Order: sequence, then C-alpha cells, then structure tokens
Amino acid sequence: MLHTKYLIIGSSHAGLSALDAIRLQDKEGSLTLVTQESCLPYSPTILPYVLSGQAQPEKVFLRDQQSLDSLSVVFKPGAKGVAVDGRSRQVTLQSGEKIEYEKLLLATGAAPKRPPVQGLEAVPHHVLRTLEDALTLRSKIRKEGTAVVLGAGLIGLHAAENLAKGGMKVVVVEALSQVLPGYFDAEASQMIYRAFSDNGIKILLNEKVSRVKGAEGETTLTLASGGTLSAGLLVVATGVQPRVEVLQGSGVEVDQGILVDERMRTNVSGIWAAGDVAQARGFFESSEILNATLPNAVEQGRIAGMDMVEDPALKDYQGAVALNTYKFFGHRAFSVGTIRAEAGCEVEKVVVAESFKYQKLVFKEDQLVGASGINSDLDPGIMYQLIRRKAYLGDVKARFCASPVEISRVMMTSIWR
Repeated sequence: MLHTKYLIIGSSHAGLSALDAIRLQDKEGSLTLVTQESCLPYSPTILPYVLSGQAQPEKVFLRDQQSLDSLSVVFKPGAKGVAVDGRSRQVTLQSGEKIEYEKLLLATGAAPKRPPVQGLEAVPHHVLRTLEDALTLRSKIRKEGTAVVLGAGLIGLHAAENLAKGGMKVVVVEALSQVLPGYFDAEASQMIYRAFSDNGIKILLNEKVSRVKGAEGETTLTLASGGTLSAGLLVVATGVQPRVEVLQGSGVEVDQGILVDERMRTNVSGIWAAGDVAQARGFFESSEILNATLPNAVEQGRIAGMDMVEDPALKDYQGAVALNTYKFFGHRAFSVGTIRAEAGCEVEKVVVAESFKYQKLVFKEDQLVGASGINSDLDPGIMYQLIRRKAYLGDVKARFCASPVEISRVMMTSIWR
C-alpha cells in the first residue's frame, strides 16, 4: 500500500494551487496527485478553444511531467477514487489500489448534470467537461449538419458558437426566459441572444425537451410545447454538479457540495475540500454556497494547502465573489459580484445599442457590489478587487460613476500601496 503525507484528488486549478502552497512550506513531505483524467493537468477554461481548433490538445497542459517530478510529486493519472475512509485515512481507487494518507484534499470538481428527459440516457449525446469531451465533439462537427444544444449557459453557448462556426445549423433549447441567467441581467442577456440570432443560431427560450429518441445522426426531440426538432448531433449542457460520490459512507458532511469552513476543512479530521466540489461561505450570503469559477478554485486550493502545512501566513477564506469572462462572436463580456439589484442597491447603467456596448455598476451604500459589461472598457480584475476589498467610495462615488475606468485604476493604486 502506498503511504503519502499529502494526497490530492483532482489535478485542475484547486488541486495545483494547493500543491504549490504545500511545497512552499514543505519541500520534502511525500505528495501524491491523483486524477481520473488520463492526461497531464489542464484548465477546463481551455475546452472551447480546443473545440474550435484554436488550441491544440498537446499545448494546453498546466504542468508537464518534468515540473511535477521537480516537486517530488507522485502523479497518478487515470486513477479514480471510489471510496474514502476517514477513520483509517485511506482512499480506495477504482483499480482496487489503496492509498494511505496523513492529509487529504478533495478537489474532484464537478460533473455534467443531465436533465430528466425521457429517453436521453438511451440516445447518443455529448457533454463538454473534459479534454476528451472537447476532442470527441470536435470530431463530430459536420458542415451543413444539424445540432441541438440543451442549455444556454456558458458551456452551451460556447458549444453552439463553435458548432455554428464549423458550418452546422444549430438550435439551442433553454428552459428559462433568458440566456446566461446566472451571469447577466435580462437586458445584457438579450444583447447576447441577438448576437447569436444574427449569426444564424436559433435559441428557444422558455422551452424544454420532454422526450428524445433515435440514434447517432438521427435524433428526434419532442418539445414541451408540442413541436419537434431533428438533430444529427445532440449536446447536453444543462449545468454541473459536484463530484461527491467518492464520499458515500465516509462521514464527510455533504449538502450540495462538500461543506467546509473558512480554512477549507471538512467535518472529518485530516480532510479538506476546495474548488467546484466545495460548498463554502459566500461573500454576500450568510450561508454556504457553491462557486464554480477559476479564481475561486485557485483561492480555495491555496487556502487548503496552506492550512494542510500550517502556514503561519494563512488568512481565513472571506467568501466567494463570482467572476466570469466570456467571448462570443468577436464581443467581450464579463460579470463580477452581484448582477441584479436587490433592496437597498443602486444601479448605474450605460447602454449604447449602435456600438453593442453595455455597462452596469451595482452599489450598496458606498460600496461597489457588482459590475458587468459587454464590450466595456472596465477591467474585470480591478472590479473584482474593489468588491473583495469592500473599497469605500464615499465622496468619489459620483466621479466613479462618471469615469469608472479612470477612477477604479486610481483607487486600486492607493489600495495596493
């Protein structure tokens, strides 16, 4: 049986961030990195570019074997964890191999969530969550073919755009009343919807698929409204769910994801969780939430790693602020923090339809709590930092609203000093 001081399950941003934090303080302790992926670590954010052909699969890896070896990491690809025993501090892999650990980080990420559609499991369909998924989907693009995408979130719209650019006729089916409902308000979403329509992609809002039948290349979808769609290619992009199945019977407390405290510790001694699988305190909310974004995964992984080595410089996790950037048909969009004005919030909005520009700032009292834009000159990173640091606007609020790009940069200069 392999014994390791540190065991990390999951090799994306949260796992790698924890690895780096551990090695900063403990360069000698044995460290094992396990992933069910059969390849080197990579970022899921690169998948749309692999699908489009802009990025070649051999060039997307975050680490190579040499860099892992230089950190004395035992890297085990193609190794899925199937059971965790917190009492004996052992993890069982799908192969039957057991690994004994002293400290365990669960950074298992999230898996595609399939909707409850009659016949879906029996019909060939595709998802976009792994490098293998992206390569498989890319191989299925056929000029003048037909494709149906279920879901108008980021993954669904990325897939739809790249399938259309490959020459396919694409229809997107979305159950809610707007595209990207978790990222933009109705007005910004309508602009994005229009861009897709202008590029030949039909998006059906307030619509669901009730039944699917057929085979690869000839799938028929029955809509809840009574109509039907035909698809040569079916893509399911209706959200994700944390990978927590490995914890069955482990004693680790799970809600939607793995519940963790301000140091990413679970309720079981010696076990931490970080990234898309972790459910931690929100920045605005008093309850624990999921936040499946790259910056959050990096931060949670860093905090978990620092706590695992008892780094004295560690500060508690302050909660997740959503940060998403999105490019579509030559346009740039982003959203940070709160996207909808709640009670007690003020909104400053600029919309220039002719130049396809949208900009929205959300304030609560004298603090910025949200920002979003399409083709905006605002820097999402600066907006993120102003929100995270709870920057007090006070007397400069009016100037900030009038010249947010300039004033936000000035404020960040003073904050960083």
